[in-house]
Amino acid sequence: MLLERFYDDDLAQASYLIGCQATGDAVVVDPRRDVQIYLDTAARNGMRIVAVTETHIHADYLSGTRELARATDAEIFVSGEGGVDWQYGFDATRLHDGDVIPIGNLRLQTRHTPGHTPEHLVFLVTDGALTHDPGYLLSGDFVFVGDLGRPDLLDEAAGGKDTRFQGAQDLFDSLKRVLLTLPDHVQIHPAHGSGSACGKALGAIASTTVGYERLYTWWGPYLAADDRDGFVHELLDGQPDAHAYFARMKRENRDGPAVLGPLPELAAVTSEDAAELLRDDDVVLVDTRPPADVRAGSVPGALAIPATGKTAAWGAWAVDPEQEKRPLLLLVDGPEQADHVRDHLIRVGIDSYAGYLTTLDGLETRPSATIAPDKVEDIEDAFVLDVREASEYAAGHVPGATRIGAGRVLWETDRLPKDRTIISYCQSGARNIIASQALRRAGFPVIEIEGSYLGYSRAQQTADAPTA
Repeated sequence: MLLERFYDDDLAQASYLIGCQATGDAVVVDPRRDVQIYLDTAARNGMRIVAVTETHIHADYLSGTRELARATDAEIFVSGEGGVDWQYGFDATRLHDGDVIPIGNLRLQTRHTPGHTPEHLVFLVTDGALTHDPGYLLSGDFVFVGDLGRPDLLDEAAGGKDTRFQGAQDLFDSLKRVLLTLPDHVQIHPAHGSGSACGKALGAIASTTVGYERLYTWWGPYLAADDRDGFVHELLDGQPDAHAYFARMKRENRDGPAVLGPLPELAAVTSEDAAELLRDDDVVLVDTRPPADVRAGSVPGALAIPATGKTAAWGAWAVDPEQEKRPLLLLVDGPEQADHVRDHLIRVGIDSYAGYLTTLDGLETRPSATIAPDKVEDIEDAFVLDVREASEYAAGHVPGATRIGAGRVLWETDRLPKDRTIISYCQSGARNIIASQALRRAGFPVIEIEGSYLGYSRAQQTADAPTA
């Protein structure tokens, strides 16, 4: 048996290729949308991808299931569980609890594990060449290393109302009915790792076992004591922000993401042509340089989506393709970085590109408006905007600041004034440049605190320090 894990550090997302080395057949589980990596891996191992499946309707990235099936002529399998409201809207073979996907000598048995979402499935993998018993669990967003899938996303991202409580109850039951009936040695391979917003305390290692999770995770004692109420309270407490783009991902993944096919080569655009495109408002410039470079000077109206780090998630904070129909023009250091940025952005459904340029020479630029931390109080009637997580805000914030997370602020502009100066900050400045540039493009007068909250805190400590 071959089991290959593909981990996207950007979205903290894992997908898997599982193949039978005797027959050369393989299945891919939870693929992302830039699918060449799966095609290359299958070819390198002399395998053909005959099936593609996914554990649930994802919220944090756009599924590559249809894309990969089109490229390989593989059969698509998706959940048929969860009731009428959670049925996929495209042609695929529906899976129900106990169904099996045969892959050569391998068996992927479906188990229905509602909680994170009503339709959620996991796959028990059995290597038939060695045993009749499963040895691996592809757990999706059901069980992570050290944590569980959050049950509140339907409220936060799919328009649900108080579904989190039923989801938490369902998750408790799924643990009892499925996970805790498995032998301790079964290996768990989850769909997300540390940094994902699909849970609050995900571990950074790649896999775990049923026995380890049973003994050492926060939820183990609640299950051992059959303490349903304590489990529900602990699970729901302190979940991170659900980014606004999650709602779009849910809709598109349910209905079926657009199939892109082979991507065309991105065209290099000269500064002269870029100036004309920008003057006619035909494109949106995306500045992918580090935040400090953007602040030093960028094209007015440009968005900031750094090419290093969480490009996909950051892009989805700044661009809503359902509203922004103009193609993106990428400011990058060359064609390889342009391809890198596009590959990451299509993972969240940002699909339209005018090309790339490598310099701002010849274009109008201006620096970002900033303010020294010790001068914040000098601006009268300012609206102070904190774009961090709730836990960061609770640990300390600029007095009077209103918190709207960077992943939601562009969708909650009705909470912002257009006739007052907005002073914005995050923890160190990386998230703030994304939010502030998007807000400037939307017409809001934004000034950034130099050094963001860390700079503000240092200034306060200096001001409070006793003099000799």
